[in-house]
Amino acid sequence: MPKPEIRYGKYLYCIIHTPPRAPSGNRDYPAGIVPTLIRGTGTTPPPPAPVLFGGAGTGTTSETLQMTNLGIGERGDKIHTIDHMGISAVVSDTPIQEYEESRRNMMAHTLVLEEVMRQCTILPVRFGTVAPSVDAVLEQVLKRRYGGLISSFEEVENRIELGVKAFWYEGVIFQEIIEQNASIRSLRDSLKNHQAEQTFYERIRLGELIEAAMEKKRDEDSEKILEKLRPLVYKTRANKVITDKMILNAAFLLDRQREPEFDQVIRKLDAEMQKRVMFKYVGPVPPYNFVNLVIHWDE
Repeated sequence: MPKPEIRYGKYLYCIIHTPPRAPSGNRDYPAGIVPTLIRGTGTTPPPPAPVLFGGAGTGTTSETLQMTNLGIGERGDKIHTIDHMGISAVVSDTPIQEYEESRRNMMAHTLVLEEVMRQCTILPVRFGTVAPSVDAVLEQVLKRRYGGLISSFEEVENRIELGVKAFWYEGVIFQEIIEQNASIRSLRDSLKNHQAEQTFYERIRLGELIEAAMEKKRDEDSEKILEKLRPLVYKTRANKVITDKMILNAAFLLDRQREPEFDQVIRKLDAEMQKRVMFKYVGPVPPYNFVNLVIHWDE
């Protein structure tokens, strides 16, 4: 029985639109890598489907984009671009398939974005986007969505995304709530010598009171942090907190030149709140929270 024919396309990473900058380091991606020059849009027949990683800036083409990372899937596929009127889709060849959101695949996708981002402004494309052909990328993305892509570039041009998460240290917030709320403290103490089944509803009430007090504390602490950061940024996105100890889970889009000021404010907040709060500060990262292109292909 003959083997089924494998269809190829392109995996999309991003769209680019600015002249590439000299590669430089950031918190998660050290400088000093010697890049290689990638040319062309694929050489092996049949042309694999493009995988899109994102978009890049004016003047950036396969002639100037410098890449050391290879494409998703561990097949050794080179990163290249599909170009149209000053914007380019950054892609690699791929069989047409669904990509599992595994750590290995997500890392391959992210490493390409980070390396491109160090050279130019990008619009990230959602993970796992596989185009059926080069023509699909050109006609359905770069040409059809040209105006919208240019508008998106105006939002993120010369700006970076930084992420800030803040957490209470273990036990700190509960101790504060008990010390500062007489009614909660009294109810807790009254339950100490009683079995759980005898005080079922009282314990539910205690939990509700603690939860309400914690939410109030979270609002107060998060606002204290945000009021210091908002004046420095272009846009803020507050994401959902995902643990009881988490105070803030936010992304910030700011002008690149304001990053040192932002760093300084984070350091100052950390010094002021170090006995209660731990900060996790990352970036620059691809601007997922402000642009994340979702592409649906024509039938």
